[in-house]
Amino acid sequence: MNRLAQFSIIADDLGNVFRFISIGTCIPIIVALIYGEWNMIIPMAMVPLILFLLGTLMLQFPENKREAKLSQALFSVALIWMVCALVGAVPFTLGLGMPYLDAVFEAMSGWTDTGLTMIADVDAVPHTLLFWRSLMQWLGGLGIVAFTIVMLSRTGMNPSRFYRSEGRSEAFMPSIVEQGLNMWKIYLILTFVSVLLILISGVSIWDAVNIAMVAIATGGFSVHTAGIPYYNNPLLEMLIIPVMIAGALPFKIYYLSYYKRKLSFYHDEQPWILFFLVILGFIVITSDLILFNGLESIDAVRQGIFMAVAGVTSTGFQVSSPDTWAPVSVLFLVFLLFIGGSSGSTAGGIKLSRVALAYRGIVWWFKRIFVSGKAVVPFRYSGRIVPKAEAEAEVSRNMLIILLYFIVVFFSAIIIMHFESPMVDTSNVIFEIVSATCNNGISTGFVNSDLTPFSKVVFIFVMWIGRLEVLPVIVFFMGLIRGFEK
Repeated sequence: MNRLAQFSIIADDLGNVFRFISIGTCIPIIVALIYGEWNMIIPMAMVPLILFLLGTLMLQFPENKREAKLSQALFSVALIWMVCALVGAVPFTLGLGMPYLDAVFEAMSGWTDTGLTMIADVDAVPHTLLFWRSLMQWLGGLGIVAFTIVMLSRTGMNPSRFYRSEGRSEAFMPSIVEQGLNMWKIYLILTFVSVLLILISGVSIWDAVNIAMVAIATGGFSVHTAGIPYYNNPLLEMLIIPVMIAGALPFKIYYLSYYKRKLSFYHDEQPWILFFLVILGFIVITSDLILFNGLESIDAVRQGIFMAVAGVTSTGFQVSSPDTWAPVSVLFLVFLLFIGGSSGSTAGGIKLSRVALAYRGIVWWFKRIFVSGKAVVPFRYSGRIVPKAEAEAEVSRNMLIILLYFIVVFFSAIIIMHFESPMVDTSNVIFEIVSATCNNGISTGFVNSDLTPFSKVVFIFVMWIGRLEVLPVIVFFMGLIRGFEK
């Protein structure tokens, strides 16, 4: 089968996805009308227009009723995210005059919930584009495919396979379409409650809406250059903390708690690990800020709790720059960034469930070393005993993903250090790469518009790779080179 025939299998689904996304991207045009930013209407209208036309074009492909392979589902998801970033960059170039590469960086950072930015003066950006940045993070937080999955009740592609290709393996309902719909109901409710909570701090409705959208999405974009410190509002910082945590918890617990009246919080280990890491991070960072930075206790506590939560939940908000911290404190924050939040949440990182499974797998492997070869050592996971063959496959697959994250960080750091000045601080490069790969966004200031074009391209790719948990991007390039036939 030739490449065109292979692509026709997924073209119909991609066309529907792009046309549906185009509807959601019309919202910033309303903001342009409210604030009278007439010069922003055309640049912003280009996004839904291009996506709609692209979707319509794909729907013109000859219909192919063959069932899509897993590799094609992975290819499709990777393509959707990349196209959204390429198209989402257009308003920044047309509206702000940003170089297109910088604009793609900004859009990829938005869709992937990373929060790193190429914009030096955010306060000078029109309201329309500020809201567009927040909207990209809000839509990207739950996942572009999760956003469109409710439209895939009729598709040649398996909706379950398509959905899970985005790195969302946790299913709590038999129907993936119904699950996608309920996740968005929960997401909307959480966002609305977050806006009301943040309004208590006294900020304007505009600021509250934007902060709530990116906080529940564990993003990190701000409507001010100084970020959260702009407000100098300790109450606001404390109110953002529960919102970030809410976004990093598995959405499964919200569904089961409300619809099933089942307190799954007590049976899911991810929330417990999340809170343990928050407490541990708070203690370590606060202590370090007092011992190594000489901060007063009240300031250290304020910064310590906020930065610990922002690190664990993979939210790019920050009230302190790691560049001013002791190296050991930065290294510990890297540890938090790398792990990230829960599976089935808006958070990035390798995920708490993956860490828990890796720990169980290592313990299981060592137990088997010290017993007779004939003895059976059971592998327990999620309250059940998993057969040996299934356990070995799952643990190996899990460790492979973690290893791939390390490989991405290692090689990306080497490449960037070749492109940048030889005098660049290695620790800053590694920190920013981890932050980008794990879609966190906390920055030492190394990432800015002065980076070489090569470094910007690397960062664009690592944000994309990290959000999709590596494998879909690998399959994407293999599909371009080899196709999907044996």
